Amino acid sequence: MIAKRLFVSSTPLRATLALQLRRNLGLSAVAFNTARQLDPIQKLFVDKIHEYNTKSKAAGGPVDAGAEFQRNLADEMTKLQRLFGGGDLTKFPELTFKEPEFEEEPKK
Repeated sequence: MIAKRLFVSSTPLRATLALQLRRNLGLSAVAFNTARQLDPIQKLFVDKIHEYNTKSKAAGGPVDAGAEFQRNLADEMTKLQRLFGGGDLTKFPELTFKEPEFEEEPKK
């Protein structure tokens, strides 16, 4: 009874609840959508993504990359190494930060 009265008298509360309900409903509709329920265009798109993923894993890199691509990649890596002073550009750098030293002042 109190909840009903609060819901009827509070317009912002009603608007917020309606918005949350719409968001949750929209999200769960997407989450519970399975591959057989996709329309043909979406299914074709998802199938192509899966196919590219398997080809990429098998090739160990970009799919259908020829010798020209590898040559351009090597040239760009050499330019970057020259520009940034060498090092391994294929992995994320290890960052180390020194802990700041604080000096305590005696209370007066």
